[in-house]
Amino acid sequence: MDRAEKRDFVSEMKDVLSGAGSVVVAQYTGLTVAEMTELRASAREAGGTVRVAKNRLVKLALEGSDAAHMGEYLQGPTVLVYAEDPVAAPKAASDFAKKNDKLVVLGGAMGSTALDANGVKALASLPSLDELRGKLIGMITTPAQRIAVLTAAPATQVARVIGAYSSKEAA
Repeated sequence: MDRAEKRDFVSEMKDVLSGAGSVVVAQYTGLTVAEMTELRASAREAGGTVRVAKNRLVKLALEGSDAAHMGEYLQGPTVLVYAEDPVAAPKAASDFAKKNDKLVVLGGAMGSTALDANGVKALASLPSLDELRGKLIGMITTPAQRIAVLTAAPATQVARVIGAYSSKEAA
């Protein structure tokens, strides 16, 4: 990489990290190419991205940002997992780390909030943004359905009573 490419990479990483809802830093020593591909696929399914980058360039991209504290985790072979959804990246990294002990989650950031390994695991246990939206919509629509049932019920009961009286008079 020449100097111009490095400069472009640093500016690109700065944009990516500032727009990410959460970023996870993990060590990947001992992962095979197939395992790394599996990690990338699981992160992509969750809406995230996996990136292996030179630690020095990532530290330059982090300078002056809210997530500058992540620089302490950038030692040795590290991988970045990031996503717009604050829960997607920690969930993808933690789930893969549970299946494969070669991936060690070091920490990360959610906006300006620093996360250690336990913070990443706690964030991963939360439901995703889409799951929360689904629950919220369910909670909103349930009372409307109950109101519709209650307003329709008296009308059907009145219709049954009138039908019973009409059949009684006909007999």
